[in-house]
Amino acid sequence: MGQNYPNPFNPSTTIEYAIPSESNVSLKVYDINGKLVIILTDGLQKAGYYKKVFNGIGSASGIYFYRITASSGTENFTKAGKMILAK
Repeated sequence: MGQNYPNPFNPSTTIEYAIPSESNVSLKVYDINGKLVIILTDGLQKAGYYKKVFNGIGSASGIYFYRITASSGTENFTKAGKMILAK
């Protein structure tokens, strides 16, 4: 998984990730205070390449974080990233 692009963004940004095998995937966006803003995906996904868009319309300018987790059997993956909404 790479960094979201563009970053900083206005009004939307894309988060790309690849899943090597069928996994339960969760991709969530949080504000600077740790409050959940949106769940972009949450469920079983087949192996493949995915793009999810976070649309910041209606959200305040500032720093946001995204967190992706994927679990498949005994394998677990977690990564977080920082993104900036600049209006």
